[in-house]
Amino acid sequence: MSAPDLSGLTHVDHFLAVGKESGASDIHLSVNSPPVWRRFGILEPIWLQAPLLTPENTESLAMGFLSEEQKQQLAGRGDVDFAYATEIGRFRASVVRQRTGYDLVFRIIGDAVRSMDELGLPEQLKLLTEFHNGLVLVTGSVGSGKSTTLAALVDQINRSRRDHIITLEDPIEYLIPSQGCHVTQREVHTHTKSFANALRGALREDPDVIMVGEMRDLETISLAITASETGHLVLGTLHTSNAARTLDRLLDVFPTDQRDQIRIMVSESLRGIVSQQLVPRADGMGRALAIEILMNTPAVGNVIREAKTFMLPGIIQTGKKLGMKLMDDSLAELFQAGVISAEEAVYRAEQKADMMKLTGYQ
Repeated sequence: MSAPDLSGLTHVDHFLAVGKESGASDIHLSVNSPPVWRRFGILEPIWLQAPLLTPENTESLAMGFLSEEQKQQLAGRGDVDFAYATEIGRFRASVVRQRTGYDLVFRIIGDAVRSMDELGLPEQLKLLTEFHNGLVLVTGSVGSGKSTTLAALVDQINRSRRDHIITLEDPIEYLIPSQGCHVTQREVHTHTKSFANALRGALREDPDVIMVGEMRDLETISLAITASETGHLVLGTLHTSNAARTLDRLLDVFPTDQRDQIRIMVSESLRGIVSQQLVPRADGMGRALAIEILMNTPAVGNVIREAKTFMLPGIIQTGKKLGMKLMDDSLAELFQAGVISAEEAVYRAEQKADMMKLTGYQ
């Protein structure tokens, strides 16, 4: 796109409208940088030869859309994160003060929750929405589509059951209207102080399903496991790349003397782990979903209890009939279908030597 005269773009909404219209996932407005977007996983300037944003530009943009309360928080704390909604759409906004001025980053949120079928999620994941208690984890790095998958799982429950769903998010991304279920959405820092506080409160609100946007700390993880054991279906996210690392991370937050007891609790309450990556397509037209699926079985429960998570890849490999799949197998399928390049498949694989042999990539 040819460079516009940025002096005419005086409000963040102007940049957000361009990004949304062009299918970007994120917009970056940073000091000493041209306006940048992330499209199909790649960060690049929105306009070639666009002038660099000055400290005055980004300060004016920030002050032009923040509320008085948010300005005070930014002045006092140095950063502010919140959901920003306009006629254009919904965005996850982050404004930070750094060495050279203010930086603004926006994540573009879809207008509506997309169903599991629309996202092309494997049919066996619908089984995870049929449990009435237990723990379901959706994991992956930042920008891997966890929130979208989690919203689709909640949407499936909302359509097919008659229950009370409580979502705890920071910030609220997708607006989920009540359908078959009654849906309550709470935002951390707006409606409650922390995920742990919200989770503790949720247990007194007669929930059937609790969605925890992020399981960050010991207290939140502990409460989530307890809730999953006491008759609630808990859906949560972690920033881990596969099932084995997810379980290690889940257990490692606990003091050593509690881990044996927690392993037993998790081995019984875990229902499944979905780990995902969004991989740039070979044709440059978007990104493809690579997914690892672990379903709890007696063998999986035994491995968790005995702290032998290194054995999980072998169990997943032999559990294909139960709907399980390794991340490397998902990447291999995408490569063999011509969807992703050999380079991407190797770069993202756990067993790189095996993937190099399969793809012929050197």
